[in-house]
Amino acid sequence: MRVLRVGFTVALLSSALATGTAAQDQQTLADIRQELTVLYVEVQKLKRELSTTGGPSVNVTGDSVLERVAAMESELQRLTAKSEQLENRVNRVVTDGTNRIGDLEFRLVELEGGDVSKLGETTTLGGDAGTSAPAVATPPPAGTGVTPGSELAVGEEADYQAATQALESGDNARAAELFAQFNQSYPGSPLAARAELNRGRALAATGDMREAARAFLASFSADGTGPDAPVALYELGAALGTLGQTSQACLTLAEVGVRFPSSGMVSSAQQEMAALGCS
Repeated sequence: MRVLRVGFTVALLSSALATGTAAQDQQTLADIRQELTVLYVEVQKLKRELSTTGGPSVNVTGDSVLERVAAMESELQRLTAKSEQLENRVNRVVTDGTNRIGDLEFRLVELEGGDVSKLGETTTLGGDAGTSAPAVATPPPAGTGVTPGSELAVGEEADYQAATQALESGDNARAAELFAQFNQSYPGSPLAARAELNRGRALAATGDMREAARAFLASFSADGTGPDAPVALYELGAALGTLGQTSQACLTLAEVGVRFPSSGMVSSAQQEMAALGCS
């Protein structure tokens, strides 16, 4: 229903923006101002589509941890595709709307007897989207496995290093808290998978294996093919074994060799499976 509402709003906005050439030639100052008012109202309606109206309806069910991971990956792909469709549609509206506003500004100045040669560049409809994410291209911390040249937000590397130092100094509770804060402050960070992995290690050191297992799962879900994925999958299987979920642990540990046959974590996973008595 939300997609239909967005489509309806975009259709209304496009209708408000579209004016015939013949009608433009006969427009008065009041007509132009009325068009601007209608355009503003439709933009506000479009902005309201960014607000949620209820609980999410994401299907992440499954009989095993890996099935739930696969379900989450599938839902992520579906939502990403839908988001890209809406983004492309909104971008078209913004481009068309900006052009229309520029035309209205020109005619408004012309009708009021102003100097049209002094008109500046029309402000992009909705503002400059490039100002909302302060980021700088800075080398990622050493040992993270992140590709050099990845963009990190201002303060991102410093916050990650502070959490890492807490973990290395043995302040595990503080480290778990800092890594959690890091991923809340920098969603989608190239360091997200490593941050969740380290948060899981810190939680495991405090004895909170249930939350540690969730952190390892979050790390693997964040980047299921990255350099930290085999470690996260192994740690998840080991944590499940500690929690007494032996069958789930054996299935998860077996996946390490299936998904990452050349990883050094395969032997560790096999040793853990032997210790758990996996068949």
